[in-house]
Amino acid sequence: MSALGEKTPKTARGRRTLRKILDAAELEFGARGFHEASVASITGNAGVAQGTFYIYFESKEQLFGALVEDLGLRLRSYLHEAVAGAGSRIEVERRGLRSFIEFVREHGNLYRIVMECQFVDPEAFRAYFMDFADAYQEGLDRAVATGEVRAGETEGRSWALMGISLFAGLRYGIWEPERDIDPLVDGITDMIERGLCPQESRP
Repeated sequence: MSALGEKTPKTARGRRTLRKILDAAELEFGARGFHEASVASITGNAGVAQGTFYIYFESKEQLFGALVEDLGLRLRSYLHEAVAGAGSRIEVERRGLRSFIEFVREHGNLYRIVMECQFVDPEAFRAYFMDFADAYQEGLDRAVATGEVRAGETEGRSWALMGISLFAGLRYGIWEPERDIDPLVDGITDMIERGLCPQESRP
């Protein structure tokens, strides 16, 4: 079972408390890193007692894994909403890339937390990317079935496209958050389109 699912609150008040803890943890782990972060600081910033923390999590390690899972869920939900109604797979790629960079700009601690997770909780780190890859591959499979994307294997393509977003998000979401990303997204999407589209429909 997932770290989040083990102690999911059944009441609205409990869910609000959990949200406060996760939000405070995002700031604490992002600013100080896992080893320097403290439960006392997280609960203090969340406005909850330390005893309350242990109703939801057994340890700082469990919280960290749950936070990575939570960030992944929130990001996938954000992207799903952003690409809803897109008229083509290429438009899905365009909207998805832009929205990913926007999410990174709003959650500047995302990269530090997820990258540190590979050393703190390797299983949570692997699950974070595998869940994204599975959803990405499903979308590509549907696009292949409708003829929008050239036939061929989709697992490797999914990971390659995720890699593009990962590094675009690092540069333009973290290192250069003030950059105008419209021409950058257009250029990357053009490259993706030429690589994915059936040959006869390429521009």
